[in-house]
Amino acid sequence: MKILFKGGRVVSPQDNINEIKDIALVDKKIVLNPSNIKYDRTIDCKGCVITCGLIDVHVHFRDPGFEYKEDIYSVAEAAARGGITTIVGMPNVKPAVDNKTVVRYILDKGKETAVNVLTSGSATKGNGGETLAEIGEMMLEGICAVSDDGFPIQDASLMRRVLEYTKNFNLPFMAHSEDKSLTKDAQMNEGYNATLLGLRPWPRQAEELMIARNIMLASLTGCHVHFQHVTTKMGVDLIKLGKKYGIPITAETCPQYFTLTDDACLDYNTNAKCCPPLRTKDDIRAIIKGLKNGIIDIIATDHAPHALEEKELEFQGASFGMVGLETALGLCLEQVYKNKFSLEDIVEKFIVNPAKLIGSKQGAFSTQELGDLIVFDPKVEWTVDVNKFASKSKNSPFDGMTLHGKLKLTVVKGEICFEDA
Repeated sequence: MKILFKGGRVVSPQDNINEIKDIALVDKKIVLNPSNIKYDRTIDCKGCVITCGLIDVHVHFRDPGFEYKEDIYSVAEAAARGGITTIVGMPNVKPAVDNKTVVRYILDKGKETAVNVLTSGSATKGNGGETLAEIGEMMLEGICAVSDDGFPIQDASLMRRVLEYTKNFNLPFMAHSEDKSLTKDAQMNEGYNATLLGLRPWPRQAEELMIARNIMLASLTGCHVHFQHVTTKMGVDLIKLGKKYGIPITAETCPQYFTLTDDACLDYNTNAKCCPPLRTKDDIRAIIKGLKNGIIDIIATDHAPHALEEKELEFQGASFGMVGLETALGLCLEQVYKNKFSLEDIVEKFIVNPAKLIGSKQGAFSTQELGDLIVFDPKVEWTVDVNKFASKSKNSPFDGMTLHGKLKLTVVKGEICFEDA
């Protein structure tokens, strides 16, 4: 199949391209300068942007163990519909991703889907925070990172050993920063709104203490530590300081943390309940600044699906998390529309840097073995409707929100897997 994508703005920093030009898909591979080719199909991309597919390094598959919330097939379909062509699963499933058998289960099942499915491995056996998992065996089976997401390691000595072991295999460690002694029964960001709603507060220092600790342990061990879902101004400042000292760290944030404040919880909206919690306007400004100046390297979704019965509860009993695969691109492009981000910012944070973190070749057209690309119109408005999501779960605080930027087409491994009607 030979397809010409005609007249779109191709944005690929790693290929030094940001211009209106034609690009082609020939025998499942990208051709950047097509000529003298007879095409089976020509797609008019005038007014649209063409980039490599988005790479999401923070996704909760819920499979194995919680398939009623999501499974690898549904999460892959949701990703494709969101323009995300590579997804990295977190290890907090059941059984935990703490051995090669579970790794193989996920990767084999992923091969049956349209997108590139990768997984991280658990730092400790059973995510119990006590005994090292079989990181070496999981690395040989194909994990792209090690993580304590969902079960942050509290013991500094154990964390040191995990980082030393992880470094031996040249893998990044994805760290969930939370001092759980400060977050017992906590429900939302500590501040006026938590007091107003009578909900147990979640202090920002619970996140910042662990960021500081893990920066120091990264310095001690030399292991690359990647900080997940950064939400606070001081967290950004700490990461900036660590980078200034040359410590091997990177960081991510998520669209909800540069879009919503804890005001979203004011009507006890459980779909706005997430971990870590939504913060304040000052934190949003710091997160956006951190993304623009390179302190925060990556945008990821922390896609966390939950069944309706796990969210339609009193706030204290509802599960933490929100789905994000099908709204992430639109939320990022909304920031472009508001002149806070550029298209290059989005491509760098959601494609180029994630590819570097996990050692993927999909961050540039010239390095891809099989073609991944997306086409989107940055100006088209659309309204979020959770009932149209491919995800099994619908727990999104963005339902009904109007966004700018509409995905038109997703190509993964050289084949169109989603096309907007």
